[in-house]
Amino acid sequence: MTTHARGTFEIKLQPQLDEGVGDPSIGRLSFDKQFSGDLTGSSKGQMLATRTDAPGSAGYVAMERVIGTLGGKRGTFALQHSGTMNRGVSALVVTVVPDSGTEELVGLSGTLMIRIEEGQHFYEFDYTLGQA
Repeated sequence: MTTHARGTFEIKLQPQLDEGVGDPSIGRLSFDKQFSGDLTGSSKGQMLATRTDAPGSAGYVAMERVIGTLGGKRGTFALQHSGTMNRGVSALVVTVVPDSGTEELVGLSGTLMIRIEEGQHFYEFDYTLGQA
């Protein structure tokens, strides 16, 4: 059975220096998040991003490790991001990395959607907890 979780998060981005990349259109950032709502806890992650010469077009990938409580169950899990902006139109897929759930979140799978309104970050997380 799929469960729906929702809430907000705050994110702090920190640019990282990449010696040897040699291409200023590619950037790497670390981030820290604080989740509230049906998912409470924190995460740390790394993001790679690139912009193009076309206004509003870019792409990013990221990996993050979440530590917290989801629907009253405690544990950790990993999220994988893949996002694009095509002249201002965004497409984003954030999925739970298979078999990454620990403790009471073993067997977790699902997808997380991110929405930003007036600078506030919101998440909607459809997930299932199955057997490992």
